[in-house]
Amino acid sequence: QVQLVESGGGSVQAGGSLRLSCAASEYSYRSRCMGWFRQVSGKEREGVAVIYTQDGSTTYSDSVKGRFTISRDSAQNTLYLEMNSLKPEDTAMYYCAATYGLWCRGRLARADFGDWGQGTQVTVSS
Repeated sequence: QVQLVESGGGSVQAGGSLRLSCAASEYSYRSRCMGWFRQVSGKEREGVAVIYTQDGSTTYSDSVKGRFTISRDSAQNTLYLEMNSLKPEDTAMYYCAATYGLWCRGRLARADFGDWGQGTQVTVSS
């Protein structure tokens, strides 16, 4: 069954680092794509990073490219988001997502993803 549980959020000063984790069920972990999205209250949920599990290729938003890294650990059925050089504008609720959809590779589209975790809050202070 679908299960995605995020952890690792918290408060950090600008320039700091955090690592988010998403513990997935076997079904969710075998999805074609897994990704991280974030949302600020009152704004649309935006794609941050997506990994195409078939070949490990990754896609990042321009705002996080070079600072964030998405990865997976097959032994733990866990998706990670390593976040470095954090900025106040990275403050948001971060969500883990998964999809078996055919067209997710190379895309950061929320509409591609149907399975979601509950989210973990990241707050970056200046």
